[in-house]
Amino acid sequence: MKKRRVMLKLSGEALAGKGGRGYDEAVVRGVARQVKASVDAGVEVGIVTGGGNYWRGRTSEAIARTKADQIGMLATVMNCIYVSEIFRTEGMKTAILSPFICGTMTELFSVDLANRYFEEGRVLFFAGGTGHPYFSTDTGIALRAVEVGADAILLAKSIDGVYSADPKLDPGAKRFDSITMQEMIDKKLAVIDLTASVLCMENHIPLAIFDLNEENSIDNAMRGKVNGTIVTVD
Repeated sequence: MKKRRVMLKLSGEALAGKGGRGYDEAVVRGVARQVKASVDAGVEVGIVTGGGNYWRGRTSEAIARTKADQIGMLATVMNCIYVSEIFRTEGMKTAILSPFICGTMTELFSVDLANRYFEEGRVLFFAGGTGHPYFSTDTGIALRAVEVGADAILLAKSIDGVYSADPKLDPGAKRFDSITMQEMIDKKLAVIDLTASVLCMENHIPLAIFDLNEENSIDNAMRGKVNGTIVTVD
């Protein structure tokens, strides 16, 4: 996992800390400082955020799925704007790219622009998912990872890895230190959605899943020390 270009997924719930909503600034600054250490060491970092600290569209039956997903996409834009600004105050250059126009708040995604910004040493925030409903931010990060040629995807979650069952419901659930993507699909563990799993598997992009709230978890994962689960694809 000691690679040059890495995609990092930050779940919305993890960004919110114990409050569950909005942002925990201390958590976000902790993320920024860990990412800066990797950027200073020459790692190119792209970031995708979830939107669960604002909106969980799939749990809403009041409106159509398309509209619920659109709200979720905008939630990720808000998250990227906030996290990007915290990163800037910690001394990093950033850019926010999205698959749809958001006025002057983001720039329209293209592979050429992303590569140019990576070469300039910027941390890139990929907001808005794929730009289409019915696709999760898991698929969004897998797609962007393939497009920009990322070497690995790091998933910083509110849970510390892949388990044989939901550890909140089953105290006997086993955590896997390592598992193949095919095994994860066959066991229907649903850590990421099926579309994202297939994209990663076909393009040989490994995953690491770990707890965002563990001390120095991102910095350690960037260095190849994952206290969680590594999902292999070969």
